Amino acid sequence: MQELKAELDRAYENAAPLAEDVEFDVIKFLRRAVDVLVGKPTQASLLVFDVGAAPSEKFKKIRHSVPMLSLGNVFSDEEVRDFVARVRRFLGLGDGSLRFTFEPKIDGLSCSLRYEKGHFVRAATRGDGYEGEDVTANIRTVDEIPQRLHGDHSDVLEVRGEVYMTHKDFAALNARQKELGKTLFANPRNAAAGSLRQLDPKITASRPLHFFAYGWGEASALPAQTQMGVLEALRRYGLPVNPLTTLCESAEDMLAHYRAIEAQRATLGYDIDGVVYKVDDIALQERLGFVSRAPRWAVAHKFPAERATTRLLKIDIQVGRTGALTPVARLEPVTVGGVVVSSATLHNEDEIDRRDVREGDWIVVQRAGDVIPQVIEVLKDRRPKNTKRYKFPHECPICHSAALRELDAKTGKQEVVRRCTGSLVCPAQAIERLKHFASRNAMDIEGLGDKQIELFFQEGLIRTPSDIFTLEERDRASLTKIKNREGFGETSVRNLFAAIEARRSVPINRFIFALGMRHVGETNARRLARHFGDFESLRETAHDAVPGSEARARIDSIDGVGPVVAEALHDFFAEPHNERELDALLKQITLEPMPAVASTSPVSGKTVVFTGALERLTRDEAKAQAERFGAHVAASVSKKTDLVVAGPGAGSKLKKAAELGIEVISEDEWFTRTGQG
Repeated sequence: MQELKAELDRAYENAAPLAEDVEFDVIKFLRRAVDVLVGKPTQASLLVFDVGAAPSEKFKKIRHSVPMLSLGNVFSDEEVRDFVARVRRFLGLGDGSLRFTFEPKIDGLSCSLRYEKGHFVRAATRGDGYEGEDVTANIRTVDEIPQRLHGDHSDVLEVRGEVYMTHKDFAALNARQKELGKTLFANPRNAAAGSLRQLDPKITASRPLHFFAYGWGEASALPAQTQMGVLEALRRYGLPVNPLTTLCESAEDMLAHYRAIEAQRATLGYDIDGVVYKVDDIALQERLGFVSRAPRWAVAHKFPAERATTRLLKIDIQVGRTGALTPVARLEPVTVGGVVVSSATLHNEDEIDRRDVREGDWIVVQRAGDVIPQVIEVLKDRRPKNTKRYKFPHECPICHSAALRELDAKTGKQEVVRRCTGSLVCPAQAIERLKHFASRNAMDIEGLGDKQIELFFQEGLIRTPSDIFTLEERDRASLTKIKNREGFGETSVRNLFAAIEARRSVPINRFIFALGMRHVGETNARRLARHFGDFESLRETAHDAVPGSEARARIDSIDGVGPVVAEALHDFFAEPHNERELDALLKQITLEPMPAVASTSPVSGKTVVFTGALERLTRDEAKAQAERFGAHVAASVSKKTDLVVAGPGAGSKLKKAAELGIEVISEDEWFTRTGQG
């Protein structure tokens, strides 16, 4: 039996990637069957008697129990030193000992694997960090991912890692694709992502995917108190962990390892686009917490941006959902870092003027990781004759309304962005707002992409967000069915209507973000959702938030929000057109509260203000800790404040708390109340 297994392994490694589909399936089937017989089951073994399973029509959504957030990026030695200094400053460590793990940043697709009592039960892609796609059936085909964990482990363990493809396997896959007359993949990352996101698991099973574990999500108990200790435990459980992961004692040590891995990058056999540094002590990670969509305790150090030279054919002006006119360079297609680039950002009007960028110029374009390609240099010595200096339009190219640069209230200077003034009549803004509303990080309506929205808008089927939720009803009553339009069919229309139906219930923070209000991104949407709790409270307060009012003061006091956002909120909710659309929308959908944060904490849901010189916590650490306990942190004391934590030197805030009869406690009492001793 072992000899048969060895022979099948050789066939798999050498011949199978180039074999016809049927041959390849037979080899994989026999190989997995032998795995079962010799007592070495893998996740892929589970498909031995299910190779004929019908493919799914679409992926189900899975809400991550612990958000699967992205990392912040740095690109220089100085930024790495700044990261270490910020961590030390936040923790108040001074020159105390502080260790970091160092690991290669695999250029693949992030995935979360859930184990219960050691058994693999579910897998999801990262998605938007809060909700991903259910790829359980496909992950079962990856041989390196165990069906059952070895040894002692917690009852619940979510393993986070990266699915990738090696250079050797990628070359073999493309050779097989070419032999079969199929489309070739651009790079190993695209091949891995495309393979994992196949609706038919048999296709994924035919692709040579690999996995490296790098962290965890939900866990009933962790096997160690350090990042490195947990990774070593994951390795003992049978999960692959990158062998190049190591520990660093300082910023200079981190940079030395970075330069060493950069030098051997081409010989690794798989793609990496940088390295990742993480604070090793898990207790310190918890103290550091998160800012916006990234942890304070980790950062990705990306390799230098890749560049290429090409020709700028035309400068287009795009009109965004807030009326911003954004210049985009249309390029002769050029490959940069394995990706074909045909457009790049030109930033804004002032940048074009300062650098004298002209249509017809030869330019240098740069792309770093997933950053939007940008024009970084104009090769004026290669400039063709008779080119003309570019004149930025002073009217909207879509609706021809005036495009103005508003004055910044703080500086008294013109804003760098020129905006279309025809917000209620400009089709471009309406289309972009609809695209934003349906987009992945907002309402996430699968099948309602940019092209579909543009088509439905032009045909008058969708003009406002509420129209989306009446589309199916109107289609049933119409003689001109959507399924009869070019590019649609019964299955695609059925899936679209199902996706719309599935988003009739959404978390309140997603809905707030989806509305596309100026200055209200994902982070501020979560802050507002947590502070107000329900949408009507936010709506009523924002509507009444004229300058000098108590409502304006309440919004101003939300930590991280401030007067600019307060003004934008008031402008949005005071507009009758928006009010009518909100009424129509809220008849169609139900808003879910945000997932509870430490709901059993005695400060959960309370508004807390920190003042004075805290001695056991830095101010940033205090705010982060309060938010972990489910409290709302405000910058100033008002009637809505529930609790003031005062340290030595507390002044006007302490006085106002006394005037309003608000409870004041010391820093030590804060620790006692929150159960920290």
